Amino acid sequence: MYNLLRNILFFFDAEKVHHFSMNSLKVLCKSTLIKRVIASGFTPANKTIEAFGLRFRNPVGLAAGFDKNAKYLNELEALGFGFVEIGTVTPLPQDGNPKPRLFRLPKDKALVNRMGFNNDGVAKVADRLREWNKVKSKMLIGGNIGKNKVTPNEDAWKDYEICFKELFDHVDYFVVNVSSPNTPGLRALQDKESLKNILQPLQDINKSKVNPKPLLLKIAPDLALEEVDEIIEVATELKLSGLAVANTTISREGLNTSQKEINRMGAGGLSGQPLREVSTKMVSYINKKTNGKLPVMASGGIFTADDAKEKINAGASLCQVWSGFIYEGPAIVKNICSRL
Repeated sequence: MYNLLRNILFFFDAEKVHHFSMNSLKVLCKSTLIKRVIASGFTPANKTIEAFGLRFRNPVGLAAGFDKNAKYLNELEALGFGFVEIGTVTPLPQDGNPKPRLFRLPKDKALVNRMGFNNDGVAKVADRLREWNKVKSKMLIGGNIGKNKVTPNEDAWKDYEICFKELFDHVDYFVVNVSSPNTPGLRALQDKESLKNILQPLQDINKSKVNPKPLLLKIAPDLALEEVDEIIEVATELKLSGLAVANTTISREGLNTSQKEINRMGAGGLSGQPLREVSTKMVSYINKKTNGKLPVMASGGIFTADDAKEKINAGASLCQVWSGFIYEGPAIVKNICSRL
């Protein structure tokens, strides 16, 4: 059934379909009865897991970028997600890059996006989360934070600090995003000194709290092993809770989509099945390099239970989907959890 619906939806602009689909689900879920029916069909049996010092209702979450502004938490809860990562959130609202900026590659079960951290700004997102937390849901919320496009890299730490403080009381964990390819110069912040300049102030604030929040760093899949080693060193030194592995890739190698189509789409981060192998290898490398002492939240090419098992066997504590959700449909969480 979903395959037929997906084929129809794929005739239309990807970003417009995203908003249409979620807004339609939002209308349905306004009815408590209908939401319960949806939840009964898509919520998996109890798969509670502890990771990063938190208890997740299941190990399958939705990666950042899908619900940037915390608008669809009620609906995503009904679809059974163990956790949802909102954002990337920046201090000031920003429109992101010009449209079109989201593209499908059906032959590769992949997506290309160059959204550019489009979001409503941390104040509005915090207000929505404040209301959401009154629900007392078992679905945990992560806060993915970044810098505004106009903020120079030398001042980036200020943007991350603003977002961290504003969201602290409203999310269960944080992910620092310095690895998106869609904000000019952002990936330069993955070098050792830049990371320390951003992460140390956040940890100082975190440690001053009665109940510190798990703090993770999201890294790019395009890093050389030497760069990964430096990140591990920083993460260990600053006692981060873990790493989120991995963001989208700028690589276009080995795709089935024609070069003409790829060129038409232009720049952006590639996600989906082409990222599965490189993401798993990075998870495995980090796990072995740290003897499992640096937990990993894995994303990249997770469509099925076998994909999730592959990540877990490589050393991941939790799995996040995004492109897989688009291609596999609303039953993805239940389908994965039923075989884990």
